Order: sequence, then C-alpha cells, then structure tokens
Amino acid sequence: MPLVNELEMLKKAYDEGYAVGAFNINNMETIQGIVEAAKLEKSPIILQVSRGARKYANPVYLQKLVEAAVIDSGLPIALHLDHGDSFEICKECIDTGFTSVMIDGSSLPYEENVAVTKKVCEYAHAHTPYVTVEGELGTLAGIEDEVNVEHSSYTDPNTVEDFVKRTGVDSLAIAIGTSHGAFKFKPGTKPQLRFDILEEVSRRLPGFPIVLHGASSVLQDYVKMFNECGGDMKDALGVPEELLSKASKMAVCKINIDSDIRLACYAPMRKYILDNPTVFDPRKPLGVARDNITEAVRHKMRDVLHSSNKA
Repeated sequence: MPLVNELEMLKKAYDEGYAVGAFNINNMETIQGIVEAAKLEKSPIILQVSRGARKYANPVYLQKLVEAAVIDSGLPIALHLDHGDSFEICKECIDTGFTSVMIDGSSLPYEENVAVTKKVCEYAHAHTPYVTVEGELGTLAGIEDEVNVEHSSYTDPNTVEDFVKRTGVDSLAIAIGTSHGAFKFKPGTKPQLRFDILEEVSRRLPGFPIVLHGASSVLQDYVKMFNECGGDMKDALGVPEELLSKASKMAVCKINIDSDIRLACYAPMRKYILDNPTVFDPRKPLGVARDNITEAVRHKMRDVLHSSNKA
C-alpha cells in the first residue's frame, strides 16, 4: 500500500465518530514505536514532520523511513507537513512526496492568511496525486519545536465558511483552548475546551473535518519518571484526555500529538541511563524508548482517539 492522503481517512473518521492521531516524528525509533502501535491496534495514522524535525533528521531520511513503515505495516499512512510557514516549504514537501501539508497563516492578517492558503491549495490540488491541505484559523499559545506563540486567540466561527470557500482547504485547524508544549494550564485551574465554538464551527461546516493542535495530555506517569530521574518539569500539565475523547466523537477528525511522544521517549531513556551506568550501547535506551512510545500511542488510539480497528 502506498502513502495515502487524508481525504478518505478523515471522511471515514467524521462519519464514524473518531479521530485519527497525527504523531510528530523525529527519528527511526519514534516512527517504529508509533507504527507498531498502529499495527497492533489496526488504526490509521498520520505521521507528521515539523520544521524542526526536517532540520534535525534531514527530510530525505525521514521520508524514506516512513516509506519503510508503509511497506512493513501495510497500513494506511499519510505523511504530513506540520506548521508549514510559507508557500515555498509546502511546495518543496509536495514536490518530494508528502501526501498532505499544513500551511499555517494563522499569525497573519486574515486576508493574507486567505491568500497564502489559497496559493498552497491551488498548487497541492493540481498535483498528481492529489495532496490535501490543512489551514488554520485562530492561534494557539505555547512553545513546541519551532512554534512560539505568546498569546492565543479563539477561532471566530463567523469566519470559517468564508475561509474554507475562498481557500479550498481540505481540513481546518481551530483554536478552542488547546496549546503547544508541555505547560498548557496553570496548576489549580480546571482545564476547559470551548466546545461551544467547536459546535458552532461544525454547524457552519457540516461534514467538514476539524483539526486540534496542541493536544498532548502531558502523560503524568512520564512526567513523574522524568522528574524522579533528575529532570525539571514542575507543573507540566496538558489537555485532559476526557476532553479530547469528547472532541474526537464530534467534528474533530485529526488530533495532533507531539509532547506526549517526546515524554514517552525521553523519560524512560533517562531512567535507563541512570539505572545502567555501565551500558554504553545507545540501542538499549533507544529500544526502551521505542517500546514506551508504542504503549503510549496504543493508549491514545484505544482510549482517546477511538481509532482502534478503523484501518
């Protein structure tokens, strides 16, 4: 099975009331861990590459590793550019085999966001094979990889119909209270998502797939492990999984998860290295990290995304 775009994947998710996990990848072990989870859960997946990952691992290496994952798993896998910030980077990814791209013009004035998103859509949709495009309205605060936004702004439902019609996007990322990074909420506060905005957006865009960025739950078992092994992630809090589970049963068809993958990778590595001071074989801690990524992603697919047995 070749790489797929997101059209049928997200349509099926919308119709059947679940979300597809879009997991950020940075190296071989993260790809293997995520794909093994998808194999075991029989779940569709989106593997997405950020600007930081492209710089770190070289996009050619990442793409070939994803192609190997397709051959090995036989699963429907989409390869997605996360937070493309220009037409040029989107074009480069389209030309080199990505099946989906995000053009993030959310920090631009509205008309500029429309213009750059439309330009990417026209190029992507004329490509053979067809490449899907995700746009964004509203901004998410927080720091993750090379995304750094100081203030958030909720998506205005009054703009979504115009934006989708004028740009031709295939899916839309909206801001309803999620945020980037591992420190999404202050201790003592009750995390909330603006489901009223989500409901109004889905009413105005019936049948249209909605995306949530910044949707890691910041798994507390791994935060505890990290801190017990000399780390400093005091007060790291994410989006409660019950809120994401609710969103996945509504119009949200794609949920982005990055910080949870990093935690499931790095906290066990940190523990292994401390517990095994004589080991200098990097395969050992990386293998432990890979196994923990698999378990974390399986949990997301079963209990949060509800995508198990949907491949």
